[in-house]
Amino acid sequence: MHMRTVRAWVSAVLLVAGTAHGQQQAAPSQPQNPLDVIPEKMPFDVAYGAPIPLARAQAVIAAAQAEATKRGWKLNIVVTDSGGNLVAFVRMDGAQLASIAISEHKARVAVMFRRETKAYENAVQSGNLYTLTLDGMIASRGGIPLVEGGKIVGAIGCSGGAGSQDEVVAKAGAAALGTPAPK
Repeated sequence: MHMRTVRAWVSAVLLVAGTAHGQQQAAPSQPQNPLDVIPEKMPFDVAYGAPIPLARAQAVIAAAQAEATKRGWKLNIVVTDSGGNLVAFVRMDGAQLASIAISEHKARVAVMFRRETKAYENAVQSGNLYTLTLDGMIASRGGIPLVEGGKIVGAIGCSGGAGSQDEVVAKAGAAALGTPAPK
């Protein structure tokens, strides 16, 4: 027998033995992956409402901008409507240019997926990289749905600082509507 044939035969035997050994192990009784847990209710099941009007969007931006100014942070701040379309935008003096598109992206993801973009940041940080496969995803905090009368009317997106800074300013803007984001 040639040495190559012997090596191939030994490899095949080890492969079969390893497979058989793996089949003998008992299957776990509970899911090992938290993504395999099936929730009783639909998460983030908040209805979409009428689009936020310009005056309300400007009030949200004014509150967010006041918070950023108070802290000395230069940010881009966007409000989109309930369909993810741009309603209002401000680029504070000196805010980085790349964050113009990022702030709008955060707002769009928050409204389209009906949850704060921080949820996706947390998922990625905990190893659930599947979220990055979702169409149009951004996994960075600073995008928050705007809820009024129990319905999503739009979203705010802030970018230009650290994610935690973007989030603080977005929350200040969302608070201008007086209702919390969906949980």
